[in-house]
Amino acid sequence: MTGSSRYEHRVAVTGIGIVSPLGIGLERFWEAIVAGTIATKTLTRFDASSYSARVAAQVDDFEPADFMTPRRVRWTERFAQFSVAATRLALEDARFTPKPDDDDVGIWIGSALGGVAFGEEQHDKFRAGGIRAIRPLLAIAVFGGTATTNVALEFGLRGPNVANANSCAAGSVAIGEAFRAIAGGEVRAAVAGGVEAPLSPLVFGAFAIIRSMSTRNGEPGRASRPFDRDRDGFVMAEGAGMFVLERYDDAVARGARIYGEICGFGLSGDAHHMTAPLPDGSGTARAMRAALRDARVLPDEIELIDAHGSSSPLNDATEARAIASAFGERGARVPVVATKGQHGHALGATGAWEAAITLLAMERRTIPGLPNLDVRDPALDVNVARKNRRSEARLALSNSTGFGGINAALVLRAAGA
Repeated sequence: MTGSSRYEHRVAVTGIGIVSPLGIGLERFWEAIVAGTIATKTLTRFDASSYSARVAAQVDDFEPADFMTPRRVRWTERFAQFSVAATRLALEDARFTPKPDDDDVGIWIGSALGGVAFGEEQHDKFRAGGIRAIRPLLAIAVFGGTATTNVALEFGLRGPNVANANSCAAGSVAIGEAFRAIAGGEVRAAVAGGVEAPLSPLVFGAFAIIRSMSTRNGEPGRASRPFDRDRDGFVMAEGAGMFVLERYDDAVARGARIYGEICGFGLSGDAHHMTAPLPDGSGTARAMRAALRDARVLPDEIELIDAHGSSSPLNDATEARAIASAFGERGARVPVVATKGQHGHALGATGAWEAAITLLAMERRTIPGLPNLDVRDPALDVNVARKNRRSEARLALSNSTGFGGINAALVLRAAGA
């Protein structure tokens, strides 16, 4: 390493909770990833037959009653339910039991769209039956903070409660901000991650009409193709990913399992376009460099890159240029993982899923392959592979980008490195 941390505390990841189209729970999720399982299918949540894009990655085995009381189920909708469920899984995984009314454990959760899909559903009921047809829940279910506040209520957490709506970078931003709060001594632990429940007719249709999603409707399992020559857009997904973060010394003292550490966080903005990234990748590269500086790590020390890899023609090309800019000639040799071809793109939740995959890739010495990578785009000089690869990586960077030109990067260190 190039130097000691500038922070007061190291930050350990001790619990990970996943609700995803590939499975609920971290182990099911990881097993599906390394097996090359693909969750993208023809959308069945509603009739999308008139849409140009008809492929999605749905969570079809989620039962909210498995994770919360009947009363909580009645007073939440899918977005908040995913948040509570993933948090419960993360806390159980960490064997971390918050103290009653704990004011030293914070919550940071990101989401691109919050409860907008539920608002759409209720608007349809309003148009059909008037104001008395809607659920009273609507007033407290459409804002992004319904995720963090329901988690606080369910688990009695009275620390900082922060929701962000930083588009597809939101989950990574939440993890990064929680990392800094713990590292700087503001709190001793945090729940942090992302959640998204966007599969509704209007929301899905809005992305379809701007042609950002794949139209490979005849081959839904092959629709999302990060860095492939024939990629044509992302596949929308739903789900949640939550981390339990805590002071490293506290985790060691209580004998917790440690997946790894968050040791750097970087942010940047393109200030260029609402949907298109800066073509030269300079905005994304600045976020990567900022994360490396924050971690006091040199580019040559990074041994694995988790790419945003959305399968968009523009975004994948821009990200490849950003990697080359941030890592120089070595950028073409560092192994890159990009798993959206399997689980789809859950907008604000995806950064948390991918940070989890990065930590497990280091812990379990396996870099997942890209099952839908038939021919790597020859214009993109990135080290991706169709098959799983053996790895000894101990230091990684996970990258996220979003609409509006929001870029976030996390530096992750393997446990014991």
